[in-house]
Amino acid sequence: MNEVLFASSGSTDYETPPELFQKYDAIYHFSLDVCANRANTKCRRFYSPKQDGLTQPWSGACWMNPPYGRDVEAWIKKAYESAKAGATVVALLPARTDTAWFHEFVYNKAMVEFLRGRVRFILGDKSGPATFPSMIVIWTPRWSERS
Repeated sequence: MNEVLFASSGSTDYETPPELFQKYDAIYHFSLDVCANRANTKCRRFYSPKQDGLTQPWSGACWMNPPYGRDVEAWIKKAYESAKAGATVVALLPARTDTAWFHEFVYNKAMVEFLRGRVRFILGDKSGPATFPSMIVIWTPRWSERS
């Protein structure tokens, strides 16, 4: 199943496991899912691909499980900039500590929690473990002021 979900599907619509989202929602009380669609959103209010969350304002407590493709850096930069402007952004991201985006927008600019094991993403009626380690990154206005 792992190969079907993560190697050949080509989809970027992987849904966050509900129990993982609920853990952080209980702390931050999210009001906006910044990159979702009607089928995988975790919040009543969300930005769909058509609305393009990268061009929309982010405020309040935001949840982000971005597409992990080539555009992931743009989402991470937007999260960092939104926190500098007053938002709190909590993101589920691949733990890629060797990337430029990690060093430019995460390291010493946000709180990071590395997740044990592999996240079991959901795609439609299927689920399977990611092929990479994951982390939760939390940008807040206070942390962003440090950089």
